[in-house]
Amino acid sequence: MKFNKMLKLTGLLGAFTLAVGCAGPAEKAEEQPAAEPETPTVEAAPVETSSAADTSSYEVNKGDHLWGISGKSYGNPYNWPLIYKANSDKIKDADLIYPGQVFDIESNPSDADSAAAVNHAKTRGSWSIGVTEESDKAYLAQ
Repeated sequence: MKFNKMLKLTGLLGAFTLAVGCAGPAEKAEEQPAAEPETPTVEAAPVETSSAADTSSYEVNKGDHLWGISGKSYGNPYNWPLIYKANSDKIKDADLIYPGQVFDIESNPSDADSAAAVNHAKTRGSWSIGVTEESDKAYLAQ
């Protein structure tokens, strides 16, 4: 019985707010858009550029990988071996890079270097995380 009285009172309150022109709690929420929580964004961007050596530096962010960095830097993700070779002193396994690492990115690689990188990327073979593959070692030795 009490439940029915509450429903009637709720209905009367709703009718009253409509008749008077007052906005009820639900209507106020619709009028004012809810503030979206701010999400920090991490943008991958070159750290600095040095035109003398024709290279730039790139700081690795969480979620980065050589394939993606190469796509952004060269417009061709298959050129990732160029970054691997230029930074072989910092990268022990091409499949593992870490946030905070700073890589040198050659701005204008030669056509021969780019072709060798693409060939290696396409013919690398199977790989395992935490292991430097023999095909990677052979590419670095070229």
